[in-house]
Amino acid sequence: MASDEPQDLAPDLRILGDRVTLQPSGYVEPTLTGEDMRGEALMKNMARFRSEPLRFLHEISLYVSGTGWRAYDSVIGQPIFYKGFTEHIKTQVMSATLLQTKISQLAEMRVAADVREGLLNKDDKDFAIKKAQRLAALVQGLHEVAEKLTDQMICKFESKPFIRSAYYLVTQLLLRAYHQGIHVSSEEVLRLRSVAEEAARKKQSIIFLPCHRSHVDYVSMQLLCYRLGLALPVVVAGDNLNFPLVGSFLQHAGAMYIRRSFGDDQLYTALVQSYIDVLLQGGYNLECFIEGGRSRTGKLLPPKFGILSFVLDSLLSGRVEDAIVCPVSTQYDKVIETEGYVTELLGMPKKQENLADFLSGGSSILSLRLGRVDVRFHEPWSLRTFINQQLTRISHLSPGIDVDWKDVKTQAMRQKLLRTLGYKVLADINAVSVVMPTALIGTVLLTLRGRGVGRNELIRRVEWLTNRIRAKGGRVAHFGNAPISDVVERGLEVLGKDLVGIVEGLAEPTYYAVDRFQLSFYRNMTIHLFISEALVAAALYTRVKQGGGPAVQDMPYQDLYDQVFFLSSLFRGEFIYSGKGLAANLEKTVLELEADNVILIERDEEGRITKVGLAGAERAAGRENFDFYCFLIWPFIEASWLASVSLMGLTPPLGQKNDIWIPVSKAQESAQLLGKTLYHQGDLSYFEAVNKETLKNSYQRFEEEGIIQVARSRDPRVPARLRIAPDWQPGRDPETGRICAAGRLWDFTEKMASSRREGKNRRDGATVSTRVVSLTDVLGRRLFEEAVGGEEGLQQEGGAKAGGGKKRKKGKGVAAPARLSEEEQRSVDRAEVERRRRRRLEETSKL
Repeated sequence: MASDEPQDLAPDLRILGDRVTLQPSGYVEPTLTGEDMRGEALMKNMARFRSEPLRFLHEISLYVSGTGWRAYDSVIGQPIFYKGFTEHIKTQVMSATLLQTKISQLAEMRVAADVREGLLNKDDKDFAIKKAQRLAALVQGLHEVAEKLTDQMICKFESKPFIRSAYYLVTQLLLRAYHQGIHVSSEEVLRLRSVAEEAARKKQSIIFLPCHRSHVDYVSMQLLCYRLGLALPVVVAGDNLNFPLVGSFLQHAGAMYIRRSFGDDQLYTALVQSYIDVLLQGGYNLECFIEGGRSRTGKLLPPKFGILSFVLDSLLSGRVEDAIVCPVSTQYDKVIETEGYVTELLGMPKKQENLADFLSGGSSILSLRLGRVDVRFHEPWSLRTFINQQLTRISHLSPGIDVDWKDVKTQAMRQKLLRTLGYKVLADINAVSVVMPTALIGTVLLTLRGRGVGRNELIRRVEWLTNRIRAKGGRVAHFGNAPISDVVERGLEVLGKDLVGIVEGLAEPTYYAVDRFQLSFYRNMTIHLFISEALVAAALYTRVKQGGGPAVQDMPYQDLYDQVFFLSSLFRGEFIYSGKGLAANLEKTVLELEADNVILIERDEEGRITKVGLAGAERAAGRENFDFYCFLIWPFIEASWLASVSLMGLTPPLGQKNDIWIPVSKAQESAQLLGKTLYHQGDLSYFEAVNKETLKNSYQRFEEEGIIQVARSRDPRVPARLRIAPDWQPGRDPETGRICAAGRLWDFTEKMASSRREGKNRRDGATVSTRVVSLTDVLGRRLFEEAVGGEEGLQQEGGAKAGGGKKRKKGKGVAAPARLSEEEQRSVDRAEVERRRRRRLEETSKL
């Protein structure tokens, strides 16, 4: 539990260009006026040529000559930035036993195929010689391909003058935008340096696993390591960033480029594994983002297991003895890319990175004042120790026993180990994350009823939220000895008038959310701290929304448990829960809410909780704290409800068999269109419910639940397709053809709807079963018409080809067949059997 007293916390280090200053944790830079303005020069990032040409040239000379820490000579870690580094690493990768074995296997497989296809004749008297020549040629060709791929992939720590110049240039750019610099905890930095010294002595790598909200994440991490004298990590990056000039710059500063998808490319997979092995065997530091891509929503995304899987295999195979894991949280007063995120989440396609956008994007932020960046390092831990503990816990195997990880039985254990690792890292990131003032303000503005909030009320609720975060063990940035009013003013200034507006000329300044969708990014930075309370509040709301007195609104504890279980299962891909189990978490949360006078508990003679309701004090306060928790979770409930309602429209029309499969992307786009329509018609309270990422997560959960079935083709050009599972499919009225508001899917949707915020039709029980279902049916029929029409086009094209007619012009992909092939159907059936097996295991273990 974090202390409420700022002086109990270790001081922060603020890094502003060349200056590293020590200040109280959460220090707020005072507003300088009058005579105090003379100290402004000390706060500048670096000298600028126009204002201070002599000082500017002096600073440049310090970097060129490598004076002091700028030389980057006495770093903690393995030697990097020397001529020949790239060739040294490339040689090690290419000579790796794993890669050489895979090249030989692939060559032999191709030769065997040549023999089967008659390209090599066994009866030929020179068969052995030709086979050997063919094998040698294939090995040589694969070796050349691997060498070219290696050169494109690996980072190139070659030149110290380059990295000195890069540090200076990037610092100039970054700190003009984030004018208050990068803040870290001095305690965490000292601990990290101590761990790094021990790791360097043992020749072990530190694997930094940060969250990912912005492209600035890896920039700030590299700057920190450089300034604090740590060996720069090799940063795993998508090859979409490898565009002209910028790609080469990043590669020489530490980026390693990998494909977003490996497919069935066994050579590439072996190459990546070999490179990871070489890095970890050599004790080189590594950095990869646990979430994969950037979070467009502000909260942590579920872990991606790609690189983690390679790292885990390096240790499980025994090729690497140990590595140190260091989860990292990076928080911002304001994230540069949020405006672009909104357009993506509303359905606009992501733009391909290019140099023009990179340069224009960089120049556009130079004059901004976006506050500061806070980086926090969790206490590093041994990956080998973690693996041994988990193996002991989840299996009967001794950690020291050699395990065949290719065996089918141990594959399930490996996957569980990998999943546990991923979610532990996320939990560690949340544990050290700092809540910024902008997140406090965004959370308050989006969790209050009404159009706006007065200045005094905003300050009061920010102070309440700060205390609640600290009581939950969270960390709040910027406070120190500064009054809350100063913190709020500063946060409002950073957010700007595009996000938070102010109405002047009233009895007091009144603030309102201008762009609620974009502001939700900052609110989502706090939701992980209150997810348990939010789920309980949403479950209790099923009774509170009915109105009446306490007798009507009180809820039996078992009913509360059932609804919380339903909601937590629904959002298990969205949020990270405590590992203590639902029953223990629920009881703990309920007791804490009782202690806070939010709810009232009734117990039986044995002290067991029997009933839960709103406390009298909470009713007297206008339900402000109870509503706060509801407002946090309502947008996510609405998004899941919207996704579920959209599935109703995928009920096949009368006379149509349930053998038409709709492209997943088309179904999700249709759900977004439905959501936008319902929002503007008043049936949806939150526009952010049409968020593409949240809808996508909902569809993923529906697949896991078995509500929908998804067919994925081996042909990467054919998109994934879906249909409602037969036992979840709603019926249709045989006379009118309308979808019947009944059945498993309807009941599932209604269970979600019971926790939704009341809308304009709160007293109209038939709303969803008439207008909303009719609308989703109209959109669904369009999807069926497009799917069937597309298949007919494919058939006509096939006939034209058979008759020698014109071929269709080649595009980026191929049309999705509306019906599955026999192979695809078998794959879907196998996936369904596996899903049911996993579900039985989950039910037995009460997950």
